[in-house]
Amino acid sequence: MVDLRRQYEHIRQDIDQAVIDVIRSTQYINGPEVKAFQKELESYLGVKHVIPCANGTDALQVSMMALGLKPGDEVITTSFTFVATVEVIALLGLTPVLVDVDPDTCNMDPEAFRKAITSKTKAVVPVHLFGQSAHMESILEIANEHGLFVIEDNAQAIGAEYIFSDGQRKMTGNLGHIGCTSFFPSKNLGCYGDGGAVFTNDDALAQKLRVIVNHGMEVRYYHDSIGVNSRLDSIQAAILRIKLRHLDQYAAARRKAAAYYDRAFAGQPGLTIPYRSDYSTHVFHQYTLKTSGIDRFKLQEYLTEKNIPAMVYYPVPMHMQKAYHDPRYKAGDFPVTEALSQRVISLPMHTELDEEQLHYITDNVLSFFNQKT
Repeated sequence: MVDLRRQYEHIRQDIDQAVIDVIRSTQYINGPEVKAFQKELESYLGVKHVIPCANGTDALQVSMMALGLKPGDEVITTSFTFVATVEVIALLGLTPVLVDVDPDTCNMDPEAFRKAITSKTKAVVPVHLFGQSAHMESILEIANEHGLFVIEDNAQAIGAEYIFSDGQRKMTGNLGHIGCTSFFPSKNLGCYGDGGAVFTNDDALAQKLRVIVNHGMEVRYYHDSIGVNSRLDSIQAAILRIKLRHLDQYAAARRKAAAYYDRAFAGQPGLTIPYRSDYSTHVFHQYTLKTSGIDRFKLQEYLTEKNIPAMVYYPVPMHMQKAYHDPRYKAGDFPVTEALSQRVISLPMHTELDEEQLHYITDNVLSFFNQKT
């Protein structure tokens, strides 16, 4: 699904030198590479504060801690997402409130969000799924009307731009009160281990976040608040500094691959290519097709036999997961989410896909359909 080895080969000299330099410096935790990466990512995103942390899940957790959310507070997010988004809400004793998604973008339906707000609602977590932004202009407007915090889950869309109706453009992760991302190796901006970060333009909030990720400690050995131990190490920061310089180039390569897929599958009965909204650029963390009239697991099995990986994100919605069973929700409550969970399939998508590979993948997908006819 992601060819990290070939990507590394293109930047190997820079990566190897950066790692060796950190090892020689012996400044492995909160060293100069972490501070430099923080500044460079702030500049790239156009955000005042980047607070690096250990992973994307921690980024979501410390965000909710910094906002002072308390057990019983309701946090709205979608049922069609990776578990981490809902996991941290439940972990903190907050109440996850799930809503359906837009059938085209697979992102939060703003009207579903509006209808889910109660007197207990304190925050919303829109997820920028598969590489493009949720409809943030509408979400922000609704959140502002009700005095709600907005925490962007930007783990799959770093580098995407949101385009407001007045033409203003801002990077995803820099639209709400807080943005969160993951640097898991397969992400568009991925390190060679675990890593994450939180973004905000609020000075006071940034200070709270810095304290929380450091054991609740501002002055060494003086703990004024409850915190966690969540740090991005210097080696990962050094790697991310190198890869950040290539991020726009990586996005362009992904878009080029997506365009090839689009041309190959255009008009193919049983397949719907990914939708592009007019309010967001798309960085294609995943290339996700919607199927109809076929067994997508048979397609997945067929491609596996041809040594082509294909993945299903996500086969079980959050409201149907055993760990998050809630009597408020039942099968059928989120028709769009449930339909997507039964229909989507993702093809290989990464920066190193060449025309020969794309030709092989698309030919085999189409041959599966030709067999069916």
